[in-house]
Amino acid sequence: MTLLITVFAAVIATVLWYTRKNDNLGLGILCFMYWGASLMWLVDAIFEYVELQEEYFTPALEDMINDTFLGLSVVALGLVVWVVKLLITDPRGVVRRSLSSRTAR
Repeated sequence: MTLLITVFAAVIATVLWYTRKNDNLGLGILCFMYWGASLMWLVDAIFEYVELQEEYFTPALEDMINDTFLGLSVVALGLVVWVVKLLITDPRGVVRRSLSSRTAR
């Protein structure tokens, strides 16, 4: 489930990045994070398959729920890192204008 969730997130982020004319929001960073996580989970799945063989395809319900939560956590953490990077770089100057308007009062 972790692989599936991160691949979906990577595909969505890639489509959003590709359809935008200019990438001033840094969607490329989000793509790289999600594709990196997907590659990591793919390698993990390969090694787990080598270890478990046919048992790999019949996971317990508890394992599937844990993997789902882990996949959603990875996607959420990627979004948090992207938002923090976006707030620091402030490509549209929104944070700068907000802070300067507060100090002008």
